[in-house]
Amino acid sequence: MIDDTELLNQIGRGDPAACRTLLERHGSYLFGVARALTGNGADAEDLVQETLIGALTSRFRGESSVRTWLVRILTNQAGMLRRRPSKRANHVGLDETPSPASPASDAGAGGADAKLDLSMMLAALSLEHRQVLVLRELEGLSYEEIAQALHLPRGTVESRLHRAREDLRKKFNGYL
Repeated sequence: MIDDTELLNQIGRGDPAACRTLLERHGSYLFGVARALTGNGADAEDLVQETLIGALTSRFRGESSVRTWLVRILTNQAGMLRRRPSKRANHVGLDETPSPASPASDAGAGGADAKLDLSMMLAALSLEHRQVLVLRELEGLSYEEIAQALHLPRGTVESRLHRAREDLRKKFNGYL
């Protein structure tokens, strides 16, 4: 099995099969992170495409794993998406904060409702808080991996994660 670094070298030489292999290895993971960051499937797809384009136009220096490098590109692209005007008027954008749902209205909610609730809760956070929370709690990255992906010191990652959790507690106090 070819490692990710060699795949990137092959992609740089124009090998479409290597590009497909890299996408097969990391596409679902990147989509999951993008979906959690954007709260919208269409924006997540756009974000993954922009990430792959960014990977093709960037140079991997080997300072982290290829996956961490791809997540770094994705989070940078998410920041740019946040600054763009929304293309869709009928969804919650990265700059918008939805109002929390009433806890009583969620009685008996199933898995789909729980996913919608999580998306709504994440959308209520700032991008910086959403990034660290998604990467740590949903994707299971270590503090060091998050720091590498976001180009931040570990202490900043830890403090953002703490503030993100506190923000969720304040905004959704009594939710459960």
